[in-house]
Amino acid sequence: MNFHGTEVRQKALTLLRDGVSNAAVARGLNVPLGTVGYWKHMDRAKRGECPGAHDPKCHRCDGRELDEPAYSYLLGLYLGDGHISHYSEHRVPNLMITCTESWSGLMDECERAMRAVFPDNSVCRVRRTGCRNVKVYSKHLHCLFPQHGPGKKHERLIALDPWQQAVVDAHPWEFIRGLIHSDGCRITNWTTRMVAGERKRYEYPRYFFANKSDDIRRLFTDTLDKVGVEWTTLARGSDPFNISIARKASVALLDTHVGPKY
Repeated sequence: MNFHGTEVRQKALTLLRDGVSNAAVARGLNVPLGTVGYWKHMDRAKRGECPGAHDPKCHRCDGRELDEPAYSYLLGLYLGDGHISHYSEHRVPNLMITCTESWSGLMDECERAMRAVFPDNSVCRVRRTGCRNVKVYSKHLHCLFPQHGPGKKHERLIALDPWQQAVVDAHPWEFIRGLIHSDGCRITNWTTRMVAGERKRYEYPRYFFANKSDDIRRLFTDTLDKVGVEWTTLARGSDPFNISIARKASVALLDTHVGPKY
């Protein structure tokens, strides 16, 4: 993964302010086009040059009221199965959440959250083999999801900004629900035990969350701790990618606030 220091970023901003296109700057400095677009947008926001009054307002740039419960849920979905794409400097970036075709209820909830967070923006569903991508287009995606950047999430730092952490602290269950709806599941485990000399089958529900990013798993477990959910780490081989919630009281809490995908 390539890291671009302050000097490279400043060169890019100087060229962009002089009117050089995003694509030309990206080629000249060997920086991903999406990174150049992000730098340009954040520079414009700091200088008060974000999109004008005819464009939808932004919570970060314009102080627009944010639907915090919907955002907390959408943030969880994004950290799990979300991706921000910006194919060229001429197109508006889009946030894409991939949902399995059979989970129609999940797609409905994802779309509702997108419309609540971005009430004036376009939301759509794009069919792919075995799944659908739920997408929202906005020039302010980088403002609301500063975790976006070059490379895979599990190969770079993922940390919440203070304002995001405040939203998650105020609405932890929505955040947990978004993470489980993206990278988690509810299953029924079974085992056998001897009862009065007879071996009987015993079934019990369990929640799993699996993600390669140490940072995202930590955000998940830290939030579980805050709401009183007990969890354990299960290693797959030598990699501790799986978080398990199996204790009866904790499963009951998740059943109340999260529930299985549908």
